[in-house]
Amino acid sequence: MPERPVLSRAYHWRLHRILFLYVLGTAAFLLTMLWAEERGLSRHWIGPIFLFSTVMVYAAIGVYSRTSDAEEYFVAGRRIPPFYNGMAAAADWMSAASFISLSGALYLQGFSGTGTQPGGLAYVLGWTGGFCLVGMLIAPYLRAMNLYTVPDFFQARYGGRWPRIIAALAAITCSFTYVVAQIYGVGLIAARLTGVQFEIGIMLGLGGVLLCSFLGGMRAITWTQVAQYVVILLAFMLPVSWLAYKQLGNPWAQLAYSQQLGKIGAMEQQLLSSEAEQSVLEAYRTRAQVLQAKLRDVPNVLAAERQALSEHIRELRTSSGNIGAIMTASRELAAMPKDEVAARELWSRELHEAYERAKPLGGMPLQSQPFAGDPDGSPAERKAYEESRRNFLALMFCLMVGTAGLPHLLTRYFTVPSVSAARTSVAWSLFFIGLLYLGAPALAVLVKFEVMSNLVGTHFDALPNWIAQWSRVDSSLLAVEDINGDGILQFGEIRMGADLIMLATPELGGMPYVLSGLVAAGGLAAALSTADGLLLTISNALVRDLYFQERQRLDTRKRRVSPEQRVILSKFALLLVALSAAFVAARRSSDILPMVSASFSLAGSAFVPAMVLGIFWRGTTRRGAVAGMLLGLAVTVYYMVSHVPGLQGVLPPALRGEALWWGIQPISAGVFGVPAGLLTILLVSWWEQRRASVRQNS
Repeated sequence: MPERPVLSRAYHWRLHRILFLYVLGTAAFLLTMLWAEERGLSRHWIGPIFLFSTVMVYAAIGVYSRTSDAEEYFVAGRRIPPFYNGMAAAADWMSAASFISLSGALYLQGFSGTGTQPGGLAYVLGWTGGFCLVGMLIAPYLRAMNLYTVPDFFQARYGGRWPRIIAALAAITCSFTYVVAQIYGVGLIAARLTGVQFEIGIMLGLGGVLLCSFLGGMRAITWTQVAQYVVILLAFMLPVSWLAYKQLGNPWAQLAYSQQLGKIGAMEQQLLSSEAEQSVLEAYRTRAQVLQAKLRDVPNVLAAERQALSEHIRELRTSSGNIGAIMTASRELAAMPKDEVAARELWSRELHEAYERAKPLGGMPLQSQPFAGDPDGSPAERKAYEESRRNFLALMFCLMVGTAGLPHLLTRYFTVPSVSAARTSVAWSLFFIGLLYLGAPALAVLVKFEVMSNLVGTHFDALPNWIAQWSRVDSSLLAVEDINGDGILQFGEIRMGADLIMLATPELGGMPYVLSGLVAAGGLAAALSTADGLLLTISNALVRDLYFQERQRLDTRKRRVSPEQRVILSKFALLLVALSAAFVAARRSSDILPMVSASFSLAGSAFVPAMVLGIFWRGTTRRGAVAGMLLGLAVTVYYMVSHVPGLQGVLPPALRGEALWWGIQPISAGVFGVPAGLLTILLVSWWEQRRASVRQNS
């Protein structure tokens, strides 16, 4: 099929004018909110105003871009200019994990990660490098085939049912894992902005997702994501620049933050030798010993604690009658584990946490430490160093390859008018993502300096209000505890989740509350933009690649399915998938970053070997592709499930992993799945070619 003609200059200028007016309107809105806050606008109104205003803007774009035309719904008519497609791809990519959690991971894990939590700069390097693979190996070639979905490639290249079916199921699996993390982020931010319960926050944000993607498909999603990128960029750059100017007198945080690394290193050494910090570590070690004793006799300890608390409540009722104390004790009784299994699980989790908190700096590595362990130390330290470095490289590999295989990202490059535009669009995507990724390490360093210099050493009765507010949203995000009883907050008594660092930066830095609303709106935009693309990918895989393809194969009359029917059913599938993801996200099963990282291993193992070999090697066969995709996925899923404690229960005892393979953490399971799939495709395809050659010669 010939490429579409080049888009007119008038069309480009109209888009530029609309973008310019939108940016001006956004800036005017922020200035108005700052003026209103100075004039006394309550903080209780600022958050809901940001939530309502941004979601309504996205919804208006979705309604305006509504369509039932299949070409517009699935690929936005293939007429998105590279500049705007790059912005949309950057917003699609800048998910809740990147915007909310990346700086938090760099804060908690340092620049290289820890022995048990590989990460740090591996996320920045892996995700950015993945776009180079997309631009060089995949996006231009897929665009030249005029596809609608990634599974279309497998059917067009290999033929038959199974390559398409496996690709569609893999797209659903990795995208659903990804979208659950985004909707979790939506609920987290909406709850913080409005003060409602987490589950209600999920439903509020989900309404914005559906209004954008349900009505207009890829056309609406593209222009919504362009608008969302502007919000994301402002929400990220303003706080980090403000913090840099406050600490260093220079708003260019990316260039100036290195000055703080030396100061943080000196403060870390002071904390390591501080007597107050040592008393905190000793208190956590004592707690761990108590929990160990509890776990030795769970039934009796649980019964004794429940009886003691019940007697305490009876004494309060008969003696003092203090309603507040009675209510507090009653809540403690209600929160106790219901049975022995729940108690063992709770106390085991608390024991693990106590051991981690009993480590120097609360278990956090030195910020600029290259890797865990010591290459010149004891055998154990040398082993820790090697495993840490190995996990860093393994995670970086999985993120790079997974980026090249994510269906919702590759589909973005089907919307441009030509192959050359696809290459240009990837370059613009890298530019727009780089604007944000270069600031993530700076933000982690600046926040850590702010915590160490201004928050640590504060009396508990003088802690800022935002600490209590975030603790009420979710105790796993932020918790402080005076465990050594000195009334002063020590560094080891602060527990921050990775998902908090970015969202709490304005309050931590003493900025106007409007910037807190802007950051939350940016996080919401990041989660919504990615969720839109993922939901469309899943619904297309279910309806277009599975349902209608199988229906046409089984229909003996070969009745024609109209494009309108495909679009209508895709919309209802999208609604069903969104509600299912919201249900899973409401269980608060994990942090955002690990959930997202798992989907990269799945996508890399399922798609990339068969896709790259299918593009560049004509000898790749259908059976080879099917075998490689299945084996790559099987190895990846098995390694994840067999080595994650919370998932090992689904496997029989014989299949549960006892030891890590070469010390690689489950988050990087794709480092085994991708080579297994690649080797399988090569061997099976070579064997089939050789057998065919023997038949011809005979």
